[in-house]
Amino acid sequence: MERLFEHYRNKLAFTKTAFVRSLEQNIDWKSSLIGIRGPRGVGKSNLMLQHIKKAFKEDYSRALYASLDDLYFADNSLSHLAEQFTRRGGTHLFLDEVHKYPKWDQAVKSLHDNFPGLSIVYAGSSLLENQAHTYDMQGLSFREYLAFNTNREYPIFSLEDILTRTEEISAELASEIKPFKYFDNYLRMGYYPFFILGEKNYLSRMNETINMILDIELPILRNMETSSIPKIRKLLAVISKVSPCVPNVASLASHIGVARQTLLSYLKHLEEGNLIVLLYKGARGTGSLVKPDRLYLENSNLMHDLMDHEAAPSDSLETFVLNQLKKDHDIKLTASGDFLVDDRHTFKMCSGNRKQKQAKDEGNSYIIADDIEIGSGRLIPVWLLGFLY
Repeated sequence: MERLFEHYRNKLAFTKTAFVRSLEQNIDWKSSLIGIRGPRGVGKSNLMLQHIKKAFKEDYSRALYASLDDLYFADNSLSHLAEQFTRRGGTHLFLDEVHKYPKWDQAVKSLHDNFPGLSIVYAGSSLLENQAHTYDMQGLSFREYLAFNTNREYPIFSLEDILTRTEEISAELASEIKPFKYFDNYLRMGYYPFFILGEKNYLSRMNETINMILDIELPILRNMETSSIPKIRKLLAVISKVSPCVPNVASLASHIGVARQTLLSYLKHLEEGNLIVLLYKGARGTGSLVKPDRLYLENSNLMHDLMDHEAAPSDSLETFVLNQLKKDHDIKLTASGDFLVDDRHTFKMCSGNRKQKQAKDEGNSYIIADDIEIGSGRLIPVWLLGFLY
């Protein structure tokens, strides 16, 4: 156990708090059981360590951060760790890579039941089942990317603020920064926090994240046979060539050699792993396997990494808009293929002269424009949607 504490103290010593993800402010840290889900590399570990550094600076020994892939757990159980930790006066246990612990959900529940004075925060794969107070962590917003690169704080705006005050907000932000100076690079290599390691390492780290999801997390958390993984990998490769697209399920199933329902389950698993997004024109039942009406890679950085050709700018921007909106908003497709947001607002992706004409539409229809710095009326600059979180 002393080795775990040594690793914990070393990690704390190298944890910086100058830039903290916005999710840290949204978590109810007073809850006795908290889950944080997200793909590898989005900053879950760092978020927990930053919170410890801020909340326990008077006495770090009250908290302990431990990764459950540590060799300590080859010979010691979580229950044993909790017992030893609480005897030493520990009150808050932060568990990382929780999905790598056998029957992790039962083990965490047992800790929560048997150690009522112990607060537990666990973090792991996007594929973790929802338990207690669970928070989903995705990659950096454009706002967070700017904050890190400029060493300045920028406010978060609600969607309602952006739609009703677009000219005021975009003009104020554009007076402080030049958004297009940073925007293109964010779309290519700014979504995952490991961009700080440099462009040379960025694509290899993304590939590590993808391989972790396919080779380790899907077999563990979805009980998939390892023989199925090459087929899912092939499916992702096919998707990357055509995203965004209207999927031909029968053709995809035939191409990778599986039945239709198996193909639909593969798509669902890839979505749960935060590698793709499936959109539908209407509501669908929880857990139902139905053909999606449109299919996207989860973020524009994946397009840059997985595609064997340069992504069309319009496709990259459309993927960005969906990615930034889906965190806190319900997105469907309209009959014409536009985004229907929260069953209320219609978002049309437009550029050039077309946007001026379509911006005159009445109702709750908005034009997401890719070539303007400052918005007005129903013309919303695309980059401004990067300030939603």
